[in-house]
Amino acid sequence: MSTTPSHTYRLGVLEGDGIGPEIVPSSVEIASAAARVTGTSVDWVTLPLGASAIETHSATVPDETKSALADLDGWFLGPHDSVSYPEPYKSQLNPSGTLRKHFQLFANIRPAKSFPGAKAVCDNADLVIVRENTEGFYADRNTFAGTGEFMPTPDTAIMLGIITREATERVARVAFELARSRRKKLTIVHKANVLKLTTGLFRTVCQEVATEYPDVAVDDFHIDAMTVHLVRRAEDFDVIVTENMFGDILSDLAGEISGSLGTAPSINASADCAMAQASHGSAPDIAGQNLANPVAMILSGAMLFEWLAARKEDPALAKVAKIIEAGVAQAIAEGTSTRDLGGSASTTEFTAAVVEAVEAGAGQG
Repeated sequence: MSTTPSHTYRLGVLEGDGIGPEIVPSSVEIASAAARVTGTSVDWVTLPLGASAIETHSATVPDETKSALADLDGWFLGPHDSVSYPEPYKSQLNPSGTLRKHFQLFANIRPAKSFPGAKAVCDNADLVIVRENTEGFYADRNTFAGTGEFMPTPDTAIMLGIITREATERVARVAFELARSRRKKLTIVHKANVLKLTTGLFRTVCQEVATEYPDVAVDDFHIDAMTVHLVRRAEDFDVIVTENMFGDILSDLAGEISGSLGTAPSINASADCAMAQASHGSAPDIAGQNLANPVAMILSGAMLFEWLAARKEDPALAKVAKIIEAGVAQAIAEGTSTRDLGGSASTTEFTAAVVEAVEAGAGQG
């Protein structure tokens, strides 16, 4: 039964490119249904971004978009297809990178959980990868201006990779707090046997932070070994913390192991700001065909509501998140899923099934 809302939350909607205009509205529709069930008031604010913004504002992320987002409680970001942008936009920092950098969203939190009723490499995976989001071995995160890549000659390309104590400490604390709320296990991933100074510093700082969390069991692996461990025994891992590029690679792998990259959600967060963003790309090959799996975007939205619940101390928001998650799980368990999960449902058919489950009381038991 719904209650009278005491506060209206304002959330941004950035549809993006490719399948974005299909999966973002799906996630908004389902989140709205869950909010109605709990009596939570949400005001959705649609803003320009990506290819459509180039046409209307001559920018992939217009200044008015960044300004509006700063006044919102959070936002849903759809995928972008920056490789298809015309120059000079193609060579600029992509939209998601621009927003992460502008708002200093230093923690990229990416769960990977198997769904009963959906095909998966590992049927009982339930882990979270916490990826440092502002530096590391993605050069576009590491400079005040420019992208951190340059070519002194046509045949030589150089990139900057930076690890700092400050950035490592803050993302490590996010990971340890998350582990403390789950199964109290944390794995540090690095390549300190070769990249001794950079990822060696990352490992060392994480281990120092670990002394503040004596209740959390800690181990560490080299990135190459970790890929093998994930494939062979994903169910053994709880929370994984690593630098930017390693986290990106591991989270894509974990998404496939747990069912499909189409089910891999994430949020990008700072201490006081967050955006929901599916881990996958814009899939232009199926865009506009009503075939895309919206689960990752839907569950990214649920993560944003859960994140907001803690910051706003509003249990109704946590309830919204759980209802969304339960609705997705119920729809899949009852046989409705898109083709990447072994089903035949379209995007809109899957969305309708989740809305029905939400409105019928999923997650309210």
